[in-house]
Amino acid sequence: MSCMRLPQFVFFMTGLAIVSLTSTLSAVEIIGHRGASYDAPENTLASINLAWQRNADAVEIDIYLSKDGHIVAYHDKTTKRIGGRNRAVKEQTFAELQTLDVGAWKNAKYKAERIPTLTQILQTIPEQKRLFIEIKCGPEVLPQLKTELAASGKTSAQTAIIGFDYETMQQAKQLMPELKVIWVFKVNQNKITRKWEHNAGYYIQKAKAANLDGLDLGYNQFVTKAFVEQARAAGLPVYVWTVNKVADAKKLAEIGVAGITTDRPGLLNSALKQEK
Repeated sequence: MSCMRLPQFVFFMTGLAIVSLTSTLSAVEIIGHRGASYDAPENTLASINLAWQRNADAVEIDIYLSKDGHIVAYHDKTTKRIGGRNRAVKEQTFAELQTLDVGAWKNAKYKAERIPTLTQILQTIPEQKRLFIEIKCGPEVLPQLKTELAASGKTSAQTAIIGFDYETMQQAKQLMPELKVIWVFKVNQNKITRKWEHNAGYYIQKAKAANLDGLDLGYNQFVTKAFVEQARAAGLPVYVWTVNKVADAKKLAEIGVAGITTDRPGLLNSALKQEK
């Protein structure tokens, strides 16, 4: 190094920094939020397949158990917002759910798109990709979920279970220890003091107590490099939702988050992984 001229050394170090940053950006997992839901109707096969076409590393979906025991991909408690029927998903049979058009609201070209089953979605997962399955109901879905995952032929590395309900995540990990189970949570901030309701240690301790495999939270000022590093040191990778701006995604990648959930997987993939 002593023989290297200063300009050469600066150029060399700058090159290393660029390579390091590029590697960091490329390493983050880009997860399609309900598929490629910016352009296609959420939680449909059209949206999920579009995310795969745009080279998403993973896709996230939401699931409920129908009245007659089918696992279906749907986000809301009722089918009013998208399907136009103001009834709870769990109170409708699969046949009833299949009568709903869940595509036309987004774009006329998606007219007659139907609510898919988990089994249908599992069949779309390409090799080396994975599906994040967010449980929107309760632990009653777990036995059927285990059965369908086992029958899918997918490896344990190709699916992960996520959800807000801590007890359901705890039970999911106990029933399916071979799967990654990640706790989703929303951090509350006092509107007057601007202080967070809990500190990082609270969420880390809770996740470790249930033997969970990661933390997944909404993007806000709570997501700092210190938090990400503290969680990672405890063996808990951090995932963040829902991020649609390239600048935000790059910032999160640089501080070490493991994955970014986005409505626009194609945009973030091209911005963060251009060398692919």
